Amino acid sequence: MEETILDAVERTMQPKRCREAGFTPGVLYGDSVTNAITVQFETAALKKILATHGSNAKVWVKYGGNKKFGFVKEVQRHPVTAKVTHIDVFLVSQDHEVKMQIPITFEGRDSLDNVQLQVHKSEIEVLGKAALMPEAVVVDVSTMALGDTITSVNFNLDKQLKITDSENEVYGIITVLRELAVEPEAVVVAETTTEAEAETETK
Repeated sequence: MEETILDAVERTMQPKRCREAGFTPGVLYGDSVTNAITVQFETAALKKILATHGSNAKVWVKYGGNKKFGFVKEVQRHPVTAKVTHIDVFLVSQDHEVKMQIPITFEGRDSLDNVQLQVHKSEIEVLGKAALMPEAVVVDVSTMALGDTITSVNFNLDKQLKITDSENEVYGIITVLRELAVEPEAVVVAETTTEAEAETETK
């Protein structure tokens, strides 16, 4: 598998200055890090990695002449622009056992016929070796029918990984397609003139 490389350098500027200079502030921490390291990443490169691999991206971080394996652990965004303002990267041995929340990607919704997917839970909690952790779990719902449910049996995970959610957890269900309620047309009541009123008006 191709390695995803994220270059990090020591951050010496305040966060605002850092962003203005085209970098995103961040922190490196983990098993092999005694104290959290304040760093900065090139914003353009970081955006590309997040767009391709998501907010749980597995990365190799180059810092200070070393290259270490890790995960993007937390992504902070601006509340209005949604631009990434800060990230945390958790460095860990590939053989280390970790517990992570993995996002679920539901594919094939557009192919459902007169039914729809109702999502109950969009993440699963998985325990296992760091190197085996997927960035996302993909479920194809295109051929599902009314009443079908999505449970752990729908996830194609490595056998060495363990889902720690309840065995009976339902992540989604195929339900009846909701149609937009059609509001009744307004009834226009035309004003009429009674015969008595007409006679009065002609006098």
